Amino acid sequence: MKPIENFKWIVPVFFAIILAASVFAGCTDDDDEETIDIKGSTTVLPIADLAAEKYMDEHDDVAITVSGGGSSVGVTAVADGTADIGMASRGLKDSEKEKYPDLKEIVIARDGIALIIHKSNNITALSQEEIRGIYNGTYTNWKELGGPDKDIVVVGRDSASGTREFFWKHVMKKEEFVEGMLEKNSNGAVHETVKGTEGAIGYVGLGYVDDQVKAVKIKNEGEEVEPTVQNVKDGKYPISRNLHFVTNGDATGLAKKFIDFVLSPEGQKIVEDEGFVPL
Repeated sequence: MKPIENFKWIVPVFFAIILAASVFAGCTDDDDEETIDIKGSTTVLPIADLAAEKYMDEHDDVAITVSGGGSSVGVTAVADGTADIGMASRGLKDSEKEKYPDLKEIVIARDGIALIIHKSNNITALSQEEIRGIYNGTYTNWKELGGPDKDIVVVGRDSASGTREFFWKHVMKKEEFVEGMLEKNSNGAVHETVKGTEGAIGYVGLGYVDDQVKAVKIKNEGEEVEPTVQNVKDGKYPISRNLHFVTNGDATGLAKKFIDFVLSPEGQKIVEDEGFVPL
């Protein structure tokens, strides 16, 4: 065989070997990558999302996906194995504990539930009784509470929400919500609705309070208490709760490492930066 013919035969074989080696290396890298899936509460979502980004920045061999859907979605996803960690802005219900006895709750932060109204509303403070009256339909116009002559647009969360569950138990005292309440599937959706609707009132986690809406002070024991991190820490703000991760049995592997990271000083700094209350 002539030298030029040898060269023509060697070149394609050489590149085929290189291609096969690249494919094999890629498969090996994928196999070495650790992954976890986190689902649930849209209140806890910003904490988990930023913590996942930070953790992946520090660990090249890790992939963490985070998605919302509500606390009930998170609990169910962990129980049926479609998520490694669930996010919940409420404790486990008795029915969930009975149905899924292996579930474990880990408190990762604290939060206050803020009542927000449109910025044009002159109301500055409400008692929990007045809030309950708004949400059960006793009050239908803001003038009944010292505000403008404008119909109250009641905004709440859907049935999958842990924030709704907590609000129903601790503010509504398990009274039914007013018929016609606008049910939203996330804190962000509540915020956007209130921001764009003059007569609206809604409830959100502290991390969703900003200058685009007006946060209402809560009348409590003769004081008007603002929904702030410090007031939750000090026990002054009355509408507060724990935020949770949920696992099926004790967390192991990457799930445990990630939970430990969120509970570490670095993770709790993320909690604080997002407007929630570190442990």
